[in-house]
Amino acid sequence: MDSRIMNVLGDRVLELGPHPDASAIYRNFKLTRDDDGIAWLLFDRAGASANTLSADVIEELDSVLAALEGQRPSGLVIRSAKPSGFIAGADVNEFRGASDPRPVETAIGRAHAVIDRLDALKVPTVAVIHGFCLGGGLEVALACQSRIAIDGARFGFPEVMLGLHPGLGGPARFTRLVNPMQAMSLMLTGKTIDARKAKSLGLVDAVAQERHVRNAVKDAVFGRLKHAQPGVLNIVLNSGPVRGFLGSRMRAEAEKAAPHENYPAPYALIDLWEKHGGDKAAMLAAEKTSFANLMVTPTAQNLIRVFFLREQMKKLAGSGNKISHVHVIGAGAMGGDIAAWCANQGMRVTLSDMKAEPIAGAVKRASDLFGKIMRKRTDIRDALDRLIPDLDGEGIRNADLIIEAVPEKLELKQKIYAGLEPKMKPGAILATNTSSIPLQDLRTTLKSPERLVGLHFFNPVSRLQLVEVVSHDGTDPQLLEQALAFVGAIDRLPLPVKSSPGFLVNRALTPYMLEAMVMLDEQIDKRTIDAAAEKFGMPMGPIELADQVGLDICLAVGDMLRSKFGDSLPPTPAWLREKVAAGDLGRKSGRGFYVWKDGKPDKMSRSPATAQPTAEMIDRLMLPMSNVCVACLREGIVDNADVVDGAMIFGTGYAPFRGGPLNYARTRGPENVASALRALAQKFGGRFTPDTGWDSFK
Repeated sequence: MDSRIMNVLGDRVLELGPHPDASAIYRNFKLTRDDDGIAWLLFDRAGASANTLSADVIEELDSVLAALEGQRPSGLVIRSAKPSGFIAGADVNEFRGASDPRPVETAIGRAHAVIDRLDALKVPTVAVIHGFCLGGGLEVALACQSRIAIDGARFGFPEVMLGLHPGLGGPARFTRLVNPMQAMSLMLTGKTIDARKAKSLGLVDAVAQERHVRNAVKDAVFGRLKHAQPGVLNIVLNSGPVRGFLGSRMRAEAEKAAPHENYPAPYALIDLWEKHGGDKAAMLAAEKTSFANLMVTPTAQNLIRVFFLREQMKKLAGSGNKISHVHVIGAGAMGGDIAAWCANQGMRVTLSDMKAEPIAGAVKRASDLFGKIMRKRTDIRDALDRLIPDLDGEGIRNADLIIEAVPEKLELKQKIYAGLEPKMKPGAILATNTSSIPLQDLRTTLKSPERLVGLHFFNPVSRLQLVEVVSHDGTDPQLLEQALAFVGAIDRLPLPVKSSPGFLVNRALTPYMLEAMVMLDEQIDKRTIDAAAEKFGMPMGPIELADQVGLDICLAVGDMLRSKFGDSLPPTPAWLREKVAAGDLGRKSGRGFYVWKDGKPDKMSRSPATAQPTAEMIDRLMLPMSNVCVACLREGIVDNADVVDGAMIFGTGYAPFRGGPLNYARTRGPENVASALRALAQKFGGRFTPDTGWDSFK
């Protein structure tokens, strides 16, 4: 057999030390000893595909450590027996619904005692890490004396994404081991790093291939492995006066990305290091209290809710994807990016357009995207090989799924379908990326309307995770299931919606954007309007968003929705039509409401006295969004309030720390929201009238 094939196979099989005997005394661990007297502790959480740390797992680890203290092996290796990775962090289920910090602090104190016990073992301890090593998993590894990473391992502290900071001794151990500026930066951003970067930081002592693990372990246990030593710089950076200076710089940086009042975790972590960075014991003690206090904040509880919303929406995709060849028609901004994303996710993609130039542009954008998200040049090359320019549309005959992404003109789409339908193979799905035209209107000219679904992606495709999966009353249920499974297969979150104007997300976003235009008409400064939405927690304000989306698209969607919903939407100002007619379309033309340079709006204020946003302005922008979401629930366009919140967060970036527009309404009180809407309706007009769905909303 070719030696290279042997190597590849060898790297697949984990080196787990001596074979454990059948008389296992632990539920989640296996403990064996090899001929050198080294104990191998294999973590294999019962009934799970990945290892996570829960209270019962940590309790069991405690009894394992107690046994090892008595046995005094020559060394201890900690390793995961799961192919998926080392430890994916804490079991987030245990964080849900916490409202009193005291029991949280007691529980985290018990877990700390176990990690401290590992740290204090009198024998050499080695963590061997493959795959994911995140959060609490990395904190277990940090309590070992040496760390060996298998090539391809990933390290990180994602706690900040849940409104928390690391809570099992990570802040104290990590900032002592590596340059505290880099350690803090990783904990504050939640970014992951690979094995090579971990080695250069000094987080791991060696990077090995799987087949060399036994030798690497021996070297570590018997003192032959050179340890990554914290340098003099670390000691200086951890000293009191320097921590004070660096802490204030970190706060200023954090404020740009995550304002203090909405996201307390980064600031709590900076405080912790600034006050106690020189004293490990004090920092470990203070960390428990800080972690418990964060756990009960609305921000953390809402972000934990969002974590589970993502899991819930992943499940909607189901499994059993049958689609391997996708044909995309229309290589414009959306079509080209959908094609690139599908190729990135391993699909074979053919991309056609009326002209060659847009296809060439789409391939260039794809190449830029792959360069950003892939590490290996061979992976980039393979992904580009899967994206096949197809000017004549030959790919239609073999495609399992055809996605049409041409401009929003009914006649144009129907003309394309007429030429396309006879060429499609039996069982192939025809999907439209329309954001505004109801499927009922599109299906009228089709011979097989049951194979038509909507797959509505959001811009930018590579960043926004949502895809609205739209059905009409004649869609074949099996094809709909296949469409949902396809969305899961390309690592996106599906939202099943019934076809109706604007579906869910655009119908909810349109009043937000049109209200901003009405405010401009009232001579409110565009920067104040954007600041109002950002103060609420939106990733960008409605004026900047309109420029991003394209004013021509905003106008088309606004007109279409007004033709269906009339005065329940803000009026479209005449000057918006003039702007579009003049070619000021926003980011894509270089100027809209803002002037755009290098993909960014120029927001430098000419007038220093830009007014501060008021609470009324925030309500005018944000409450109609919740109002539409309640209407969509009442009308049965979406059948689940949680999924509505997930869709708005993953499709628009709606303030995640508020848990979505319906969760926000629930927190504020449905009666309060309905009466605030009534007050706005009296002052500004009937478009604010609360939906009748509020009466039954819980």
